[in-house]
Amino acid sequence: MTNLLTARLFRDGFHALAILPSGAHVAAIPGAIIARTSNDNEFRIAYTLTRGTRPLHITAVPGGAVYWGEYFDNAARDKVHIYGSSDGGRTWSVVYTFPKGAIRHVHNIVLDPWENCLWVLTGDYGDECRILRAAFDFSRVEAVLQGNQQARAVALVAMPQGLYFSSDTPLESNFIYFLDRKGMLSRLVPISSSSIYGCRVSERIFFSTMVEPSQVNRDRNVRVYGGAGGGVPRGDWRPLLAWKKDRWPMGLFQYGNALLPDGGNTSSCLAVTTVAVETDDMVTSLYGL
Repeated sequence: MTNLLTARLFRDGFHALAILPSGAHVAAIPGAIIARTSNDNEFRIAYTLTRGTRPLHITAVPGGAVYWGEYFDNAARDKVHIYGSSDGGRTWSVVYTFPKGAIRHVHNIVLDPWENCLWVLTGDYGDECRILRAAFDFSRVEAVLQGNQQARAVALVAMPQGLYFSSDTPLESNFIYFLDRKGMLSRLVPISSSSIYGCRVSERIFFSTMVEPSQVNRDRNVRVYGGAGGGVPRGDWRPLLAWKKDRWPMGLFQYGNALLPDGGNTSSCLAVTTVAVETDDMVTSLYGL
């Protein structure tokens, strides 16, 4: 138990990982971006972070480029950069910059293979909350949703018929949404708390909630919600799994959460890693659908 608490205290381990078309791997660990080629047995430090401890997600595109956005406290609302690499994560450069005062930080960058674009999610307040469509090379970036807490999102899953995303706000009730390819936004189902992880497994979509300090979202359980994603936006959404938050302080030992993997998954198996819960703390579980 001591080792698990130490790992939670220092936010140890992998926080994001992307597999490139070449078979190379790029990952985020506390303080650095690391990479390994398909022929390497070990990761090597490719970039040392100067702001924040790690990005929340890393995203690869079919052409081989890989991206991540800065995630740091940014109380002064300085410029925020998106970094890209075209050599398997070995070297990095700024590919896009949000000007000073525009956003607090980048939450996620998500590949959309059906629209051949990227979706960039930012936060945290007012117009800082944005869902933006970007070209693969960031030559074009345009806001699609912006300006309120329901556009404050970290988890987004692209499907042929549109985008599923969950809100991530401690200030209001949270929901799962569907944005179709014509720009029509639908609210699908309320969820019990903020959500920062979502994934696709075959034709089903899953989002998890976390336990964090909030006057609005008071649920002390981490939950996983699931629904049909195969062309029926409203589907059969419901809570499927739940774990109670453990007794350790959230500020030091992390919010209760259920981590879901990025990327496509055509199998019939859902992987869930639970953190800061009474049972299955720091455990990865596999569920057959």
